[in-house]
Amino acid sequence: MESLTALNGEVDEAVAALRSGRPVVLPTDTVYGLCATPYSEEPVRRAYRLKGRDPLQPSALLASDVDMLFECLPELRSRIGPVLRALLPGPLTLVVAASASLARDVTADGTVAVRVPANDVARAIARACGQPITATSANISGQPATSEPDAVERTLGGAIDLLIDTGPTPGGPPSTIVDVTGREPRLVRAGAIPWEEIEACLRG
Repeated sequence: MESLTALNGEVDEAVAALRSGRPVVLPTDTVYGLCATPYSEEPVRRAYRLKGRDPLQPSALLASDVDMLFECLPELRSRIGPVLRALLPGPLTLVVAASASLARDVTADGTVAVRVPANDVARAIARACGQPITATSANISGQPATSEPDAVERTLGGAIDLLIDTGPTPGGPPSTIVDVTGREPRLVRAGAIPWEEIEACLRG
């Protein structure tokens, strides 16, 4: 993968596109993601239209680091702060109560999924934006998510504004999803981080 320094111009271009309401495709620690700003309805809807996604299916938010998560969701610091410090960045997605400032299509039943990917480019873009960005896999809805930028180019290339190509992403198992809206964290989807490891961190 190219160094982040070499990609600085593309990171700046991605931030400018996102701030102007245009979706971009960028690498994550699993697959390529189709991203938009999550605080305005039209950019999110445009991203959904590009991949033919059901607007009732929510997207995840990508944060630059754990501190950004705490800024947006301060209750996480006191509830499971040490767990997040131990496991993030990495393939862990948290289901949390959604902020009223988010676009409606990002949320589901008053909740939203958030994560801090172990990918320098994705985190740098969120950091430069100064807030989380929303992401859904960069593929036509119903087709497999892809770790190959060439596959993104073939399927979405004519419709997207910017693709940051850093070569193949790691792929592999999806992120583990944990619901932390209740009194006790609950496993929603098994994934790259074993639930037993998360439970061990919760026990301290």
